[in-house]
This record gives sequence, C-alpha cells and structure tokens, in this order.
Amino acid sequence: MDFQSIELMNNELIHSFELMVEGKRSFIDYQKKNNTVSLIHTEVPRELRGKGIAEILVEKTFYYLEEHKLKAVPLCSYIRDFIKDHPEWNRIVA
Repeated sequence: MDFQSIELMNNELIHSFELMVEGKRSFIDYQKKNNTVSLIHTEVPRELRGKGIAEILVEKTFYYLEEHKLKAVPLCSYIRDFIKDHPEWNRIVA
C-alpha cells in the first residue's frame, strides 16, 4: 500500500495530526500557541510499526505547518531524531 497518498487530518478538536492507515489511527499530539505548534507525542499502532508510517506522518505534518506559516517546537524525541536525520526541516523549527 502507498501510505504516502493518505491524507493528513488536523483534528483541531483533540489537538492531533492524524493518518488513518488500515483502519487504525496514527497521530502526533500537539499544542498550538499563536504561530507555534509544540509537537508533544507521536504514536503509531504496534501492528503498523516498521512500515515508515511515523516518518510519513512527521513529514506530512511539517508540510502542513510550513503551508500554514507555523513554526514547530519538537518536544517529541522521535520528531527531534527525525529533524537530525532531515536537517532541511530546521527551516520550520521555532
């Protein structure tokens, strides 16, 4: 399955960026203040791990933030590691 084609949803009600994959929810919890978004926690269901879904979720979230002229505050360790591996995303870090 091409997970890249799955649309990112911003569930503002519960402050979560979400991907629905195989009927299961992968997400990044966040808090928004003015033009910054603190990315708190990333989670992919156990049965979907190892398929690159977390990486796709983070990348789609970063594109969303960039499109909406928002800055990221990476509090989640997975997201901090992602930025180390993809330093081009430092452009959106607050």
